[in-house]
Amino acid sequence: MKIQIHRGQNQIGGNIIEIATESTKILFDVGLELGDDKNKELPTIDGLFDCKGYDAVFISHYHGDHMGLAYDVYKDIPIYMGENSFKIVKASDVYKGNQTLEIAGFFRHKEPIQIGDIKVTPYLCDHSAFDSYMLMAEADQESVLYTGDFRSNGRKPYEWLLRELPAKVDTLICEGTTLSRSGGSNQTEKDLEEEAVELFRDAAGPVFVLQSSTNVDRIVTMYRAAKRCGRIFLEDLYMAEITQSVGGSIPNPLGFDDVSAFITRPYDKDHFRYKLFEKYGNRKIGKAQIVHRRFVMCVRSSMQHYLLSLHEKMSFEGGLLVYSFWSGYRNQPEMRSFLEQCEKMGLRSVTLHTSGHADEAAIRKLIDTVHPSTILPIHTENPGWFV
Repeated sequence: MKIQIHRGQNQIGGNIIEIATESTKILFDVGLELGDDKNKELPTIDGLFDCKGYDAVFISHYHGDHMGLAYDVYKDIPIYMGENSFKIVKASDVYKGNQTLEIAGFFRHKEPIQIGDIKVTPYLCDHSAFDSYMLMAEADQESVLYTGDFRSNGRKPYEWLLRELPAKVDTLICEGTTLSRSGGSNQTEKDLEEEAVELFRDAAGPVFVLQSSTNVDRIVTMYRAAKRCGRIFLEDLYMAEITQSVGGSIPNPLGFDDVSAFITRPYDKDHFRYKLFEKYGNRKIGKAQIVHRRFVMCVRSSMQHYLLSLHEKMSFEGGLLVYSFWSGYRNQPEMRSFLEQCEKMGLRSVTLHTSGHADEAAIRKLIDTVHPSTILPIHTENPGWFV
């Protein structure tokens, strides 16, 4: 097999990896470069956007730096990804009024997908994106394992994944996002939950959690902490659409009595989001009800005006803002403005976050498990660590 990393080496994000034999060509991920969401430029890759030059594209997970260019892939090239991962993508697209992807097939853990003479086997792994996968390609008596993004500190047991992986691969294409940061091990989601419980119990006022609406593990963490503290859990319409698309054990207004959905602006009755909101029935909640409840509300930096209007109706004294993002986002103008406004409204800000990426120990364990002959670093600014 021939391996070509079109993008993703010596940088974080934008992964595009080609695996080819004499008769078959596939891609693992087609990601946007970080910060390229608004001014998207298609890389020059013959047969990807202009015609069918590839036999399939495999998406490891739904983060934009891994699948952001999937919408531009030539229509006759089949795309594969995780089923729950696609449910989240579709729910997000419907909420935004965008046309969603057409998917040729879904991953099932350790169930191979044959494309020409290349066999691709997905391995369910843990990441801050729900339903993420490592991908292994086999052909010509060779094997290539691509990690996508993974970690060992989430709610899926890492030792289980290590037992599922092969004992030997020829090439490992391994992410190393955290290797340019200070060392140490990542805090687990369970540890994060315990810290959140202490904070929520001590807070006399309302609790707001600033986090990603698609980080399902973190939603579970914050919901469990809220439940243990006797607080209802509030999701805005976008997050509610994400969580109910997966359903099951994921906290969502349609399946949990202590989870409610709210909207940050009114919609006309003929607006498609009004119809999305109406389906939540008695699980809808407005400001008039919110102000009388003990709650944990999930928010985003774009909700500044909504929080100001809520503050006019209730006191934020003794309240808490939990920042649960990578620290680098604090420097973005909208985020900085939001944090400053929350401080003016009297909310005490604390950081409660853990990485969605593998730390050094987790990467070492992976290498010791699959015994690669060759390692190709990707999604890292410190490829020299692997040497």
